[in-house]
Amino acid sequence: MAVKVFYVEDEQFLAKIVKESLESRGFEVVMESDGGKATDLFRSTNPDICVLDVMLPNKDGFTIADEIRSLNENVPIIFLTAKTQTEDVVKGFTVGGNDYLRKPFSMEELIVRIQNLLRNKTEGSQRLINDNVTMGKYNFQIHRQVLSTGKEDRKLSFRESELLKLLYQHRDKIIDRKEILNLLWGNDSFFNSRNLDVYITKLRSYLREDPSVEIITIKGIGYRFVVT
Repeated sequence: MAVKVFYVEDEQFLAKIVKESLESRGFEVVMESDGGKATDLFRSTNPDICVLDVMLPNKDGFTIADEIRSLNENVPIIFLTAKTQTEDVVKGFTVGGNDYLRKPFSMEELIVRIQNLLRNKTEGSQRLINDNVTMGKYNFQIHRQVLSTGKEDRKLSFRESELLKLLYQHRDKIIDRKEILNLLWGNDSFFNSRNLDVYITKLRSYLREDPSVEIITIKGIGYRFVVT
């Protein structure tokens, strides 16, 4: 069965090229140009992966992604944008994006990123890991992407949840930064490395109430997740 790509883009010429290129590689493409109609189309088509332009009429890609995450926590999302500001990149990942591709881009790069995200999703689903894990005073409900202390539930973004899950799976071992970047972002570019720093800082802030749970930086190598 063909992989179904949900593609939202209002630039008609670009949209036609991308749709035809993906279909020539065996993908099935569900396309929409109006941001205001995108979430309903996503709901009715249940795609395997989403490719969203950021600047769209009636509703931007960030808002669409946030709505998609309320419907499906696990479908991979790639943003396409001409924007270069760091805050826009961070916002994209915060609302649940998995990758970020700047225009203009090559079709080969887009296809590789789609394939990487789909492979990571498959590998992640095959890993044997309990849905609920205890880390010190915290309970991490992986499927729901919720970190709980018993008193408070914190809803994690998709990226935060995937990073915490990866660290937990490698607990008490050193995990290389490059491995994290390649698994969660698809490459270890400087741009993605900066985003990893942001997410590590976020997770540390969420876990700061219990000193027995720690993300230790191994300078020049990576991280060690410790639960004592």
